Amino acid sequence: MPTATPQPAFVLIQPQMGENIGAAARAMWNFGLDRMRVIAPRDGWPNEKAVAMASGAGRLLDEAQLYATTAEAIADCTFVYATTARPRGLTKPVMSPEAALRDAHARIARGEKVAIMFGPERAGMENDDIARANVIITVPVNPEFPSLNLAQCVLLTAYEWRRAADAVVDERIEMAGAEWANNADIEALATHFEERLDEAGFFFPEHKAQSMKLNLRNLWSRMPLTRADTATLHGILRQLLRNRG
Repeated sequence: MPTATPQPAFVLIQPQMGENIGAAARAMWNFGLDRMRVIAPRDGWPNEKAVAMASGAGRLLDEAQLYATTAEAIADCTFVYATTARPRGLTKPVMSPEAALRDAHARIARGEKVAIMFGPERAGMENDDIARANVIITVPVNPEFPSLNLAQCVLLTAYEWRRAADAVVDERIEMAGAEWANNADIEALATHFEERLDEAGFFFPEHKAQSMKLNLRNLWSRMPLTRADTATLHGILRQLLRNRG
């Protein structure tokens, strides 16, 4: 059974290669999506090549809904997006994937049923299908080579859905069991270095010593050190002095 998570249906219109359907299933499941609708696949259904390519996402293919026409596939939807690089003269709102999937998330949160359509690999979506959509999603690709592989387009769209649905952390540090050094750790390290450098005559001339110490402490405070880092730096300094002695 599909997951209970509210989400859009991904509608593949007349996909031509089973491998692309399987790869699209993998891309969807990478981002927690499992509502696939397939319209008139060229090589029939079910498709062994799609199953082989789907790998661990084969469940999506087992649960995929099969339709004969686009009208049938989106009949229960209240809002539909069409992914295409070529609006082809139709007057439609055009959104980036990021904006469109934010919009889709808001609509689904309000209880709407949303579908996102993807055209055939060879020539993309026909005007008859695009005309049924409320909004066009267009990726800012190279205008001299705008065609995306079906699975690539599904992956990109699914990623934007995940970004819209969940708080995505732009950057994090994998601590691997380490702890950040606290101010006491940094103070002890700074003091250790100051004392040893002072003994070695580093702070010269004397009238610049205070500013040199200030700069050194500022250096330590700018560095994102773990407690293990500070212990290592203490050990390095001790070993250097031991060898020097």
